[in-house]
Parts: sequence; C-alpha cells; structure tokens
Amino acid sequence: MQNDTALQREMNRQVEEKLLLEQAKAYSFEYLDRVSEMHAVPSQENKLTLSAFDGVLPAESQAPEKILSLLQSAGLNNLSAQGGGRYFGFVNGGILPVSLAARWMADAWDQNAALSVMSPLAAKLEDVCERWLVDLLNLPAGAAAGFVSGSSTAILCALATARDTLLLRQGWDVRARGLYGAPVLRVVLGEQAHSSVLKALSLLGMGKENVVLAPVDAQGRIDPDRLPAIDGNTLLILQAGNVNGGAFDPFEPLCARARACGAWVHVDGAFGLWAAACQETKPLTCGMELADSWSTDAHKTLNAPYDNGIVFCRDRAALVQTMQATGSYLLYSDERDSMLYTPEMSRRARSIELWAALNYLGRSGVDALVSVLCDNAQYFAQLLLSRGFRVLNDVVFNQLVVACDTPEETKATLSEIQSGGVCWCGGAVWQGETVIRVSVCSWRTTRADVEVSVAAFESARSRAQQSR
Repeated sequence: MQNDTALQREMNRQVEEKLLLEQAKAYSFEYLDRVSEMHAVPSQENKLTLSAFDGVLPAESQAPEKILSLLQSAGLNNLSAQGGGRYFGFVNGGILPVSLAARWMADAWDQNAALSVMSPLAAKLEDVCERWLVDLLNLPAGAAAGFVSGSSTAILCALATARDTLLLRQGWDVRARGLYGAPVLRVVLGEQAHSSVLKALSLLGMGKENVVLAPVDAQGRIDPDRLPAIDGNTLLILQAGNVNGGAFDPFEPLCARARACGAWVHVDGAFGLWAAACQETKPLTCGMELADSWSTDAHKTLNAPYDNGIVFCRDRAALVQTMQATGSYLLYSDERDSMLYTPEMSRRARSIELWAALNYLGRSGVDALVSVLCDNAQYFAQLLLSRGFRVLNDVVFNQLVVACDTPEETKATLSEIQSGGVCWCGGAVWQGETVIRVSVCSWRTTRADVEVSVAAFESARSRAQQSR
C-alpha cells in the first residue's frame, strides 16, 4: 500500500495547526476595519500592483502563507469597497455580518447541496428557506424554490420551465423531442427589460425575432392599455423593479389578462421582489402573486453574500420536470433533493448563509432593511435636487436616475465621480438620455454616506464644468 505523500502530510499539518486560517482571519478583519473608509474603487496606480500575479504556473508547490500574503498585499488595494456604504453601482448589496460568519462556516464544511444524502443540513435549510421566503414574499402557498448562483440563472430556469410547459400544453415534449420543429412561442416583454432576460431567451432558443416589445410609460412600466395581444402560446415577462428607475409593472391588470387566456407570466424581481416584504413598499407588488414564476437575488436587497439567486415556480412539478436529471447513481430520497429544482448538480450549500440572514433579520428586520434603503434613496434624491441636479425617475424604491443640464455634462460628471473614489455609480441611457444610475443597496449606507456622496457629485460636476 502506498504511503501518504509529502504533500498530503504537509496539508494535514496545515489543517491541524490552523495557522493559515488564522492568517486569513487577520487579513479579513483588516478589510472589514478599513472598508468604510476605502475608496469606492481602486485607483489606476493601485491597479498596477496587480502585475504581481503575472507569471507562469510554478513548477513546485509554493509556501501557503506567502500565497495568502501576496493576495493581501496586491489584492486589498484592488478591491471595490462593495462592503462599504458609498458603492452605488450595479445594485450590489452589502453583506450582513451573520451571513458572512455563516458563509465562513459553510466554506469550511464545503458541503455539496445536490442531494439530501450528500448534505442533510443543506437540504433542510433549503426546505426552510423556501417555506419562509414564499410566505415572506406573499407568493402562492406551495410554490417551489430553486437556489442558484444569481438572478440571471434564476431567470434562465424560470423561462426554461415556461417554455417546456407552454409547449407541452400543445403536445410537444421538449425533453424528448428538442426544439427542432417545435411550435414557435410568442414572447412579450417591456421595452426596458433587463439584458439578462434577452440573454436567457437566446440561450433557450427563443431569439429576438420571436420577441414582441410592449410599450412602456415614462417610468418604464408596461402600459396595460397598449399590451400586445397575448394567448395561451405566450410567455409574458414583467419587472418588479425597472433596471434603471426601479418602477414596478402594474401586475394586477397584466396578470389577470394572462391568466384569463392561459399565458405564462414571469416576474423578473432581481432586487424589487423584496418590496413585497416591506409594508411601505408592498403596494408596489400588488397582483405579483398571480404570476407563474419569479426570480430574485438575495445578494442585492437582502444583503446576503454573493452566489444567492432564487427561482420560484407556482407549479412545483413543472420546475422539476424541466430541471430533473436521471442516472442510476443518483440517490433521490423522500427528503428535499435540491438538484431537482436547479440546473446544477454539484454546488455549494448557499442556503446556509441565506438561512442565517433570514433568521437573523426576521420579518420585521427585512421590512426595516428594505425601508431604510428606500429612505436613503429618497434622501439622496432630495439632496441632489436641492443642488441643481435633475432626478428623472419617480423614486419608488432604491433606484435613482440622475442627470446634469446637458448630456455632455452628465457624462463628464460621471467620469469624475468614478475616478474620484469617494463613491461609485454606473451610467445608463434613460429615455434616450445619458444618465447617472444610483443604486442604494447596502445596509451600511448611512445618511452621512449620502451627504458625502452628494458633495462628491457637486465637486465632480464643478471639475467637469471647468474642464470644458
């Protein structure tokens, strides 16, 4: 019998001594201590230090403590301060302390969440999270949840299920026959639908030529009076939170029409689905429960760690039918087997930190978290308006669409904001106009952060004007 190799013995020693974990903990603590004061994004000078990672793959094993040291020395100053309070780009949330701690535990446990037999804990916590979330978000009792990497994957799962179900109603089994010769489905979505929806449709074989764009109003909401014709062959995609302005489609009239003719309705709620959990914003989601599927990201509004997307489906059997894999080696059980609800088989037990977030916050905590994000967005808008900026959207949730007097000034101001480092925002085009896109999504953001950021907006605009 072959003895342990020297490398195995060395790694066993590392596990026993725990020094690498202590080193990693110290580095993590340094980041957490600094993140609130860090520049929102790295400077160009700091980015030059990333060259430390260049080079060929080492021929021999390297000292692990030096590897971690290199990560810290060249990595720390090249991080975006997404865990701080002044990062307003891409609807990226912060991270709740309890979820961070739970994720550390989950990483050490390194569970495969595919089947209950692989990790009874992961299966149990997914079952609990599904039940809690369906209730919290006022979705239909018994709706199924699949826990995936992000809302883009959640959308893919939902639309695949919709495609398969709509075609099966017409006697076409996609799992058996594929899409060659299949009936063509009609897809209707708003003119300002998120790009991930179009990407998912493309991946699923339902290209742009089969998409009908529904006219929207000034806030990006589908106008029910101008909704294109829909029928039982239609997939209607709605938004809970417009990608730029945060507006919510009028779900009640749209879903009612869809249900009357048998169309499938999916709600893209990457950040806005959580409005249903807050008394202040819940009216925005009225009628959303009438849809057939929903997608969201817990790493956005809920402030769970990344890698926490969720797909919900009213028809549990339909989701399973689309996602289920077969194989003699797969040991399905009477408990929750999570791979039935997602396209992934081997995957991390992301339910651990999601459960920790929900358990810590509780119903009232989620309500308060959503409320404070919306309040800070309103405060941001008020201050910007008082400084002569234009806020072009109705601030109903956590999103702001901001502009200066001219498109050129807006573009130059955004560039100055992004290079200044005090805060960070993205850009977009809103109703044909260049805008600054502000997403207030972190629990760490305070009114002081908002005030400092608005001052940075003013300073950036002044520099932009002087450079003209």
